[in-house]
Amino acid sequence: MQTTEFIWMNGKLNKWEDAKIHVLSHVVHYGSSVFEGLRVYKTANGPAAFRLQDHTDRLFNSAKLYRMKIPFTKDEINEACLNLVGAKGLDECYIRPIVYRGYSSLGVDPTDCPIDVAIAVWPWGKYLGEGALENGVSAGVSSWNRIAPNTMPAMAKAGANYMNSQLIKMEALAHGYSEGIALDIFGHVSEGSGENIFMVRKGVLVTPTFAASILPGITRNSVIRMAEDMGLKVIERNVPRESLYLADEVFFTGSAAEITPISNIDNIKIGNGKCGPITRQLQDAFFDIVLGKGEDKFNWLTPIPKYKGVPV
Repeated sequence: MQTTEFIWMNGKLNKWEDAKIHVLSHVVHYGSSVFEGLRVYKTANGPAAFRLQDHTDRLFNSAKLYRMKIPFTKDEINEACLNLVGAKGLDECYIRPIVYRGYSSLGVDPTDCPIDVAIAVWPWGKYLGEGALENGVSAGVSSWNRIAPNTMPAMAKAGANYMNSQLIKMEALAHGYSEGIALDIFGHVSEGSGENIFMVRKGVLVTPTFAASILPGITRNSVIRMAEDMGLKVIERNVPRESLYLADEVFFTGSAAEITPISNIDNIKIGNGKCGPITRQLQDAFFDIVLGKGEDKFNWLTPIPKYKGVPV
C-alpha cells in the first residue's frame, strides 16, 4: 500500500503510522464496522470525488442498520474527505471512511463502546489489475454462497460481511481466477467478492435484484442510469448461474473495479473473450464523466477544494 502522511481520526489528523486502535476494541473481535470506498479522479478541471454524497449517505444507512450513531454530520464527513485529499494535493486517489465500535467493553453487546470514525486516502490503481478494463478478467463461481436474507443485512457495507467476501476471493485465487462470483442461498447469481455484476444478452442489460443479497452498489446504480440514458433496456431480476455462460457480455461494477469486463467464467469464454461493445459503450460514458471529458449530466463529481486548514 502506498501510504500518505495523515489519517483523519475523530476530527483530528494523526500520522499514518500512529493511526492505531486498542487491540481490545470491539471491532477487532466482532467485526463491528461499516465503511465506504470511493475514488477521486483527475479530471480536466482538477481532481474531483465521484458521488461523494451518495457514498456518505450509504455509510450512514449502513450505520443505522447496525444501530451505530455516527458522532459527525454528513456534511462534516464530506468536508473531512475533501480536505484530507486537498491537504495531500492528490490528483487521484481512493478514500476510505470507516465507522467502528472502539475500546470500552468486550462482550457481544456493543452499546457501551464508543463510535469512532476514521478517514484515510491513498493512491490506488486498477483494482483487478492493469489491462483488465480492456482484456477482461477470469472469474469462477464460488462454492461459498452469499449471506442468507435475515441473517446479516447485505444492504449494509459492514466489515463483518467481508469475511464472506474473503472466502470467495481466496478460493477464486487458489483456483487460478482473478475473482469469484457468489450465488445466493437459492442458487441465483448474487455478486463478486467486492463488485456487483451485470450481463448483456441480445442488447439487454440484466443484473440481480437487492433480494439476491447484494450491496446497493453506487457504480451499479451509475451504470443503470447511464444505460437508461442511452436508451438501453435494463432488467433487475433473478439471474440463473447458467445464463452467465450464455451471455454475450458480463462485467463487474464497483468503486474500485469501475466497469471491468469478465472474459471467462469457469473457463468458459464469454462472448468474444474480452471487452464487449456494450460494456465498452458504458465504460466510455463513465470515463467521459469521471475524467471530465464530457458533461457531468448527473452531477456526480465534487471538486476537491484547495486545502484551507485542518479537516474537521
